[in-house]
Amino acid sequence: MANIRDIGLSAAINILSAIVFLLAFAFLRLQPINDRVYFPKWYLKGARESPSRGGTFVRKFVNLDMRSYFKFLSWMPAALKMPEDELISHAGLDSAVYLRIYLVGLKIFAPISILAFIVLVPVNWTNDTLDFSKVEHSSIDKLSISNIPAGSKRFIAHLTMAYVFTFWTCYVLLREYEIVAQMRLRFLASEKRRADQFTVLVRNIPPDPDESIGELVEHFFLVNHPDHYLTHQVVYNANKLAKLVKEKMKMQNWLDYYQLKFERNASKRPTTKTGFLGCFGAKVDAIEYYKSEIERIENEESEEREKIVKDSKSVVPAAFVSFRSRWGAAVCAQTQQTSNPTVWLTEWAPEPRDVYWDNLSIPFVSLTVRRLIVAVAFFFLNFFYVIPIAFVQSLANLEGIEKAAPFLKPLIEIPAIKSFIQGFLPGIALKIFLILLPSILMFMSKVEGLTSISSLERRSASKYYIFIFFNVFLASIIAGSALEQLKSYIHQSANEIPRTVGVAIPMKATFFITYVMVDGWAGVAGEILRLKPLVIFHLKNFFLVKTEKDREEAMDPGSIGFDCNEPQIQLYFLLGLVYAAVTPFLLPFILIFFGFAYIVYRHQIINVYNQEYESAAAFWPSVHGRIITGLIVSQLLLLGLLSTKGAGQSTPVLLVLPVVTFYFHKYCKNRYEPTFVKCPLQEAMKKDTLERAREPGFDLKGYLMNAYIHPVFKGDDDDEKFSIADESEAEQVLVATKRQSRRNTPVPSRYNGSDSPSLPEIVNDQRL
Repeated sequence: MANIRDIGLSAAINILSAIVFLLAFAFLRLQPINDRVYFPKWYLKGARESPSRGGTFVRKFVNLDMRSYFKFLSWMPAALKMPEDELISHAGLDSAVYLRIYLVGLKIFAPISILAFIVLVPVNWTNDTLDFSKVEHSSIDKLSISNIPAGSKRFIAHLTMAYVFTFWTCYVLLREYEIVAQMRLRFLASEKRRADQFTVLVRNIPPDPDESIGELVEHFFLVNHPDHYLTHQVVYNANKLAKLVKEKMKMQNWLDYYQLKFERNASKRPTTKTGFLGCFGAKVDAIEYYKSEIERIENEESEEREKIVKDSKSVVPAAFVSFRSRWGAAVCAQTQQTSNPTVWLTEWAPEPRDVYWDNLSIPFVSLTVRRLIVAVAFFFLNFFYVIPIAFVQSLANLEGIEKAAPFLKPLIEIPAIKSFIQGFLPGIALKIFLILLPSILMFMSKVEGLTSISSLERRSASKYYIFIFFNVFLASIIAGSALEQLKSYIHQSANEIPRTVGVAIPMKATFFITYVMVDGWAGVAGEILRLKPLVIFHLKNFFLVKTEKDREEAMDPGSIGFDCNEPQIQLYFLLGLVYAAVTPFLLPFILIFFGFAYIVYRHQIINVYNQEYESAAAFWPSVHGRIITGLIVSQLLLLGLLSTKGAGQSTPVLLVLPVVTFYFHKYCKNRYEPTFVKCPLQEAMKKDTLERAREPGFDLKGYLMNAYIHPVFKGDDDDEKFSIADESEAEQVLVATKRQSRRNTPVPSRYNGSDSPSLPEIVNDQRL
């Protein structure tokens, strides 16, 4: 069990690591050769040019201005200077609101930390309960609630602070929810015209033997939305074509590499092997081999394009339908289209760059099965991950290590080694075990069939949070306390075990302190160094880059990584709220994380990250809900702890808090969440009216025509094959139908999934 000495050593290691990372960043960011690594966002915006364009040869690679090195920390105040409105226009609302998560952490925990250290720390410290108990403990644990004797009146202080912490947290969350909702409405109102504002994604289009998907979509919306329907784009299953295009690009990169290599040394033709990774198989001329491979792929690509155009099976029963106004799109997206709620399903279309095209070809009926399979797989992933978590906890238990490996006992007993194992190793081991987890969870989310990158990230973040809650938080507490107090469990009656657990749980704060320092201090400092993108950029720059376009493609600005970063932030909220009234010593470490991370990520968002989509802060309800979950868990945990400490009379008092918190969450959900999932018709009409007044002759159909064509078709000569033929056709009120049932009988087609009247009836009604 870690003590003050162990925590001090861990803090020293992590602070030193963070300082090394920051100094390395401060030096590397000033070198002209690294400019595209540390400021790629400005290059993508065209607001920065490479400093290697002029000056002496040495100056192209090294910054010789000694004065700039004395301002190595100037990036910190520079990151804070940009106003929030300017930040939104520069990086988008998603990025600005993401930063507010860190600000919420500071707003919640700064006052809580001050109150906890003024009130609770003296109350806990001025007892000697642990000194006379059989429970393994350290000097840090004397600052926790475990040091108060059972049945003591001092628990009144913890009850009072629990109420204060709850009301303060709810107040901050309420204010932030209101602010973010207003920011979203202002952003949507001020934003320029976007294709997704006029477009709806329609799925599960029912089959019809007489009409193609495109004809069926056009007919359905001309009949049911005659005044607002404008155009549509059916969805093609182009996944195989996309793989061919990606493979061709890969082969082209290798061809460029070997051609460049041959240009540098024309006396020797480069060679490669045709087997796996170029390491096996027959040796051939590399340039000729990759030229032939590119030609082969181009032939396959041409055949696949022709197949998509001619084969009706390549058309997916889904379409992007665009309307003449935002109002028309809002009505369609937020209403049920037919009496059968399982067909003609409409939802807001993601913006074109947010569409995850691979999943649009998944049959809608298979989505339920896929989600069931993923749910089962996720359950077993959670279950089996307990094993490495228990291993991590065993690292903090020296007795367990000595028992498993007796020969290590002399080494472990060395004070410095002992402090390193207990104070640093568990945190870094847990961090390592969690490295691959976001990729696994993102793969699971893709299998579920979500159709946008933003929804994939939100779903993956939800899974990651559940995983962290059960495996990192609960499993660490249960497994850790069981391992540390094993001797106490063996030598006491079964009735005493719950009380021992209640005393031991607060002591796991030392483990979480080490994790916060590894992940939240050194980890955040490592984020700004960008070591992996730095190495990859220079490797590409040395071997592949020939033109400015190549150099731009070699940059890897990355993005916020909401799917993995936000759940980790939520772990700090959970730890802070749980341990605020239990072991306040943890709070300063969390405060340092929120403050430091806010500065670092603000710098990264301004200079580095290039967000691949804009959801207008659609993730905020999830952020709010997870903080509320952490708050309720903290209340229930405190309730359980006090019940093991002989303070059962406080149970009715504490039971009020989870109930009040839950109803507070329901109020916020009903009051603010519709802003994040629906479009107010009043706002849509207002924006439409303003645009018509300002741009009465704007060609909206031309603007929307090819917005939702699959990326593999964009810029292609065949674009017209995937577009609606003629604007004059869209101006017709009715569209000719090929259905035999509609030509010969007024009975609706049994295939169209609606009870709408037949075409002759519509014609007769309009003649009247």
